[in-house]
Order: sequence, then C-alpha cells, then structure tokens
Amino acid sequence: MPSSVKALGQARPSGAGMAPQACCCSPAAVQRRLPILAWLPDYSMQWLKMDFIAGLSVGLTVIPQALAYAEVAGLPPQYGLYSAFMGCFVYFFLGTSKDVTLGPTAIMSLLVSCYTFHEPAYAVLLAFLSGCIQLAMGFLRLGFLLDFISCPVIKGFTSAAAVTIGFGQIKSLLGLQNIPRQFFLQVYHTFRNIGETRVGDAVLGLVCMVLLLVLKLMRDHVPPVHPEMPPGVRLSHGLVWTATTARNALVVSFAALVAYSFEVTGYQPFILTGEIAEGLPPVRTPPFSVTTANGTVSFTEMVQDMGAGLAVVPLMGLLESIAVAKSFASQNNYRIDANQELLAIGLTNMLGSLVSSYPVTGSFGRTAVNAQSGVCTPAGGLVTGVLVLLSLDYLTSLFYYIPKSALAAVIIMAVAPLFDTKIIGTLWRVKRLDLLPLCVTFLLCFWEVQYGILAGTLVSVLILLHSVARPKMQVSEGPVLVLQPVSGLHFPAVEALREAILSRALEASPPRCAVLECTHICSIDYTVVLGLGELLEDFHKQGVTLAFVGLQVPVLRVLLSADLKGVQYFSTLEEAEKYLKQEPGSQPYNISEDSVPEHKVALLKA
Repeated sequence: MPSSVKALGQARPSGAGMAPQACCCSPAAVQRRLPILAWLPDYSMQWLKMDFIAGLSVGLTVIPQALAYAEVAGLPPQYGLYSAFMGCFVYFFLGTSKDVTLGPTAIMSLLVSCYTFHEPAYAVLLAFLSGCIQLAMGFLRLGFLLDFISCPVIKGFTSAAAVTIGFGQIKSLLGLQNIPRQFFLQVYHTFRNIGETRVGDAVLGLVCMVLLLVLKLMRDHVPPVHPEMPPGVRLSHGLVWTATTARNALVVSFAALVAYSFEVTGYQPFILTGEIAEGLPPVRTPPFSVTTANGTVSFTEMVQDMGAGLAVVPLMGLLESIAVAKSFASQNNYRIDANQELLAIGLTNMLGSLVSSYPVTGSFGRTAVNAQSGVCTPAGGLVTGVLVLLSLDYLTSLFYYIPKSALAAVIIMAVAPLFDTKIIGTLWRVKRLDLLPLCVTFLLCFWEVQYGILAGTLVSVLILLHSVARPKMQVSEGPVLVLQPVSGLHFPAVEALREAILSRALEASPPRCAVLECTHICSIDYTVVLGLGELLEDFHKQGVTLAFVGLQVPVLRVLLSADLKGVQYFSTLEEAEKYLKQEPGSQPYNISEDSVPEHKVALLKA
C-alpha cells in the first residue's frame, strides 16, 4: 500500500495510551480532524486512476441497492438515492479509512422501518437527530461505549436482521400484495397467500437471484490481472471483472429491459417500481413538525413517537460503520481513528438530513467492492457521489420499469452473507456461555429490535460482571495455603476471596498460614482494602499469618495510604513459604515506606 495511504490510517491512533494531544490549532490537530491533509499532498495520477475505477464500481453497486433499501425502510425509492451521496463527500474530507463507503444499508433501513412508521418526515428527522448524537459522542470521545456491545450480540442482531429483511422481500419476489410488515404477521400472511403468487414476478425474481449468485461466484474465482498477461487476456479479465463487480446494476438493467419489452407489447406480468420523483432533492431544514390528516404533530411528539430509536439507530450506525472500518483496516494494514469516524458519520447524517436522507452507515458489501477495486484514498467516494447525483438528475424516469421482484433479489442476495452459519459452532468450541447472549439477541430481535440488543447486551454485561465478582483462583494446598487470583481483584470479588481463604485456612484443623499471590492484581479499591483488613484481623486472632507476594506498585501505594496494620509481603513465593514454615533466611517487608525496597519507593514517589 502506498506510504501516504498508510499514513492516512496511522496518523492518529485511537484509544487510551495516546500521547498528550497538541493544541487544537496546531498542524497535527488540524490534520487529525481533517485526515485529507495526510494524503492529498502526495496524490498521484496512478491513485486517480484507481480511485476513479473503484468509485465507478461502487456507484454501479449503490444505485440499485439504494432503490431496494428504500423499500426495506418503507420509503419511496428516491429516498434511497437521496441517502447515497452525502456520505461520499463528507468522508472524502473526514474519513480515516481509504476503503469505507457510507450510505444506506440493509440493517439501517430495517431500523428506520421500525421507528419511523414509513413516514419520510420521521426518517429525515431521525437522520438529523442521529447525526447530532453521533457528533456529540465523537467530540466527547465516547466511542469506548460501543465496546460494551459484544460480538455475540452483534452476530445475533445481524443474523436476525438478515432473516427479517430477507423474508420481508419474499412478498415482492412472489408478487404478493397487502402483506403486513410486522415479522410474525408477515410470515403468517405470506404462507396464507402463497396461492396468489404471480408467475411472472416469481420467475423473474428467481432468475435474477441465480444470475446474481453466478456472477458473485465468478467474481470470487476470477484470478487477478497481471501485467505480464497478453493484452487479449487482460481485456477479457477486465470485462469479466467489470460485469461481476457491477452485477447488481447489470441484473437490474436486464430486468428493467425485460419489463420494458413487455410494456411495449401492452402486457405487463411484473409489479414495477413505478413513478419516482425526478431531479435532485431540495436543500431544506429537517421537518421539526409534520402535518397529518389529524392535525400537526409537534417536534416533541415526533421525538416521543420515535422513542428508543433515538438510541438504537445512532449506536447501531456507529457500531456497523466502525466494525467495517476496523475490519478492512486490519486486512490492509493501516489504522483508523474511531472517534474521528464518529465525527464523519455524525456529520454525514446531520448534513444528509438537509437533502432528505434517512440515517446511513458504513456498508460492508460496498466497502468490499471498493477495496477489491484497488481504491487508494477516500477520493473514490467523489466519483460514487457524482454518479448518484447524475442518476437522480437524468435516469429516474428509467427506474419506473425496474420490477420489484428484481430489487427483492438484490436485497436477498445482499443480506444472505449477514447470516453467520458458523458462529454457533465457533462459540461452542471457544466459550459456550457466549451462546446465551447470541440466542437472546437473535430471538428477541424478531419481537422488537431494541429489546433484542438491550437484552443481549445486558446478558453479556452480567457474564462479564460475574467473572469480575467471582474470579478464578489457583489454589495450592500444603502446610501453607497459596491462593492466586488469575485476574484482577475488584470490590465485587472481596466476599468470594474472603470465603475461599477462610474455608481453606482458618476453618482447617489446625488453622494454617496463607499466602495471597498478587502478581495479577494491578489495582485495588477501598472495599478491597477493608476486606483485606478484616482478613488480617481474622488471621491474627487465630495466631497465624496472612502474607502477600508480588504486590504491584499501584497496590502498594493504596496499602500505604490505607495504613493497614500487620501486612507482611515478600518478593518471591519461596521466601514467603520459607518464612511461614519458620525456616531461617527469609524476612518479610512490613507495609511502611521505611520498609519498602528502595526501587519500589522510587516508583511510589514517581
């Protein structure tokens, strides 16, 4: 990868442990907020060529997908295109990944459908409010909150979303009408009305699915073009690569041509997309109220109506986008700034609402097309954005003839990879307890998306808290009990530690000395100090000793501050056992600054 592209990702690592940040007006700070400054000075004609090809490939992919995803969101088709270009321009300036493309996705469209009642005004306002929340999280550097949503929860949600979205397109694939959108009702009415299937739509939809599958398999197996190949071979490879990469546009165009041919003959066996508003979207403020047949709905009422969507949509949008960025950054050996990504997607949604966009996020499928096309910088997004704008200005009249069954085939093939069939086997081998949040999330998402995500996250956090409250301990029995927590020691674990030591040391007959091996304990809190003080008193009353080994400097600092009496610690376990067995040659350190070894005193005072 070109060095300056690598610098695009590596200019500012994200997360804790960073060096103190420079002044907000320094060149480094400006470059951190405008990553374009890291790669633009080194931009070359070769990069322009690769970015143009990649942007064109993504554009031919996003146009049919945007039309299809608007159907998933329950909005008129043009809203998919309105949502597909703003991210291209914003990410050009603010993005830290060369591969990521922002725009409508299947999962975000499903969430929009759940919380906006298929009303464009609600969808646009949700984009604006989501952008504000995401921007605030970026400025406050709250990206770490996403770390509490575990991988099993994400897999459970995406798999449930794949099933919900995919099955939701069966009605369009078979030409069924008047099917409700609620999942369980949708399943019931689809099977109930299966006899009303329109043969034309079903045949065309299945043919489109087969074509998309064949083209995808060809794309996966086409060998890369090498400069030493003969010109004729390179040309044929280029044609195959173009056709397979732009397979969505190719198949949708084929379906529209078939539908138009029937239209000319006066017979139409397909349900068509129909009229689409022509031209570019007007630039206007988001609707902070909406007029209905029952009167005007105020901004406050609209916010109340969207409810949990104001939390779920921005969080899932950030999660999806950052997951995509991190995945491709890892594959292509560069780094991203997660908080800068929050700013990019937040500003995209906020500005997008001015042109009637619904909430968008990073698209895994189109990002993969971008990366496979050899994109070098985010400039490829400019080509994609311009292509979408041109299609809005000049091609909307042609979209009338696109059969809905063809768009359904595009959606089904796009969401199929989201259903991870291997995750259950993987979790069974790695950690079976992780199957619990996966299953809870997967099942509850069919009822309500927010309940599934919330319940799965809650289960994951409870599993995490249980491991903190009941840490595993290595126990060595003998004349002297040796107990070593294999992870940190925090206040929920004090009672478990106390019970383990008392039952094995003081309740034995006769009571015996014990050693607490603290190598893995890097910090303790006030509750832990109180618990250790009570343990020391219990041991003192029984006439035996509780000794400490391997105390880290932060732990020593806390114990010195707490002024615990009778704490004895040793540098090594061998010294502690020798002393407690009353063998000569070993003396403990008492917890006072005068008795702490000199090298640790220096660290304590540092």
